[in-house]
Amino acid sequence: MTGELTLWHGGVAGLRPGDLVEPAPRKIVDGCAICLAHAVGKTATIDGHAIGPPNAQEGRVYLTTDRAYAKFYASKWIYGDLYRVVPVVDLAWSVEDPFPTWTAEAGRVVSVYERAVRLTNAERRRLLARWPDPGTSLWPVEPGGVVL
Repeated sequence: MTGELTLWHGGVAGLRPGDLVEPAPRKIVDGCAICLAHAVGKTATIDGHAIGPPNAQEGRVYLTTDRAYAKFYASKWIYGDLYRVVPVVDLAWSVEDPFPTWTAEAGRVVSVYERAVRLTNAERRRLLARWPDPGTSLWPVEPGGVVL
């Protein structure tokens, strides 16, 4: 199946082709509302849209066919990078993401698509416009979710 898919991963900077993308420890930044929501196991929302829920599958990496979605995650790192990747070992569908996403024990970098990712406001607006409506989202916004 992966031979038919182009998979992307946005995350930590500095990887090169052939390197492994491995699960990162949870990152909590002081003053970051999304980070604080994750720390208590909640999903943050912006204008009613669920944004970046806590990972339900700690110990796995996330790979998506949606380059803009992966770029969003690269931008959440300070100057993170966007990679084209292939899964290592196994591939399982992620039920928690609003865009086509899978998880794997690790991913192997095939190529570096963009370094030091920063999303423009226009890119953020385009992605948010495509983000599924919270009523139909695969991300449940639990009662008491953190609203940004």
